[in-house]
Amino acid sequence: MNAEGLVEVVLPGKVEPEGLEIRHGAVPAAGPGQVVIRMEATGVSFAEQQMRRGRYYDQPAFPFVPGYDLVGTVLTTGEGVEPALAGTRVAALLKVGGWASHVLVDAADVVPVPDGIGAAEAETVVVNGITAWQMLHRKAHVRAGQTILVHGANGGVGSVLVQLAQAADVKVIGTASARHHDALRERGVIPVDYRTEDVAARVRELAPGGVDAVFDHVGGRSAIDSWHLLAPGGTLVSYGSASTRDDEGSKQWPVLKLLGRVWLWNALPNRRRAYFFNVWAGRALAKNRFRAQLRADLTQVFGALQRGDVTPQIAAQLPLTRVADALRLAESGTVAGKVVLNP
Repeated sequence: MNAEGLVEVVLPGKVEPEGLEIRHGAVPAAGPGQVVIRMEATGVSFAEQQMRRGRYYDQPAFPFVPGYDLVGTVLTTGEGVEPALAGTRVAALLKVGGWASHVLVDAADVVPVPDGIGAAEAETVVVNGITAWQMLHRKAHVRAGQTILVHGANGGVGSVLVQLAQAADVKVIGTASARHHDALRERGVIPVDYRTEDVAARVRELAPGGVDAVFDHVGGRSAIDSWHLLAPGGTLVSYGSASTRDDEGSKQWPVLKLLGRVWLWNALPNRRRAYFFNVWAGRALAKNRFRAQLRADLTQVFGALQRGDVTPQIAAQLPLTRVADALRLAESGTVAGKVVLNP
């Protein structure tokens, strides 16, 4: 009998951060093919900011436990799972469920965290690292000597994307507010202030022939500008609609509109390509292939972390019970990197 108790955060509906509920219960038991992970670090991603507003395009019905990813130690294993996995530190991409002290996960969905990487450090590159790696290498296929534009270069995904690009000898132009520019310059990024500068005009000055790839999480008008900044043969990877976070109305509409634009752009007789990136794409059709790619790509990202190609950016670490403060901090736009929750 496990003496530990379960602590989890429940999102009951469209609420302010203070409306999140802390619930206590029994630690779940691992069924066939499953493991129970004792959470050591989970994080606040942009998805949860949208979910609490009911704006994430495929979130489950309220109430539910948010938490896009986690890092922790395997506590127990179910039937058919290698018992030696118990005691191993692993990472898992979940979409929901990570904001809990103990989480039930299919054993096939966990990826071992290499020795020497702390839980919080690893947490900063699970969803952010997978997203950045796959957009760079599986969608845009960046090559040494190319120039790319990264919107939100100081953010969770943006900061990892910038570093992975530079490890591949790619020149990076990055948008961010002025307070982040010194840190970006130290990284070798050419910063552009999206609040005070005409981003499109400034990027054209820096890359008169266009950029080889743009990574755009803003959506709306920004995605259109991004498309027009591409060089011949360039790739736009759109991966969100942050500009619509506080909008009312249909949560699907901004994404559907983006998908429509992507389809239209790709139908044009030109050499440029556009993608709407969703890390879950393909899971429903080919679960084993999805898992294999996830494992391979996250292993690459952890390798980059071990080599020092990527420096983990932890904005703050707060206990799970202070989730409202963590969410407020993440939403404030004042921090760089990932807000991490600990048990």
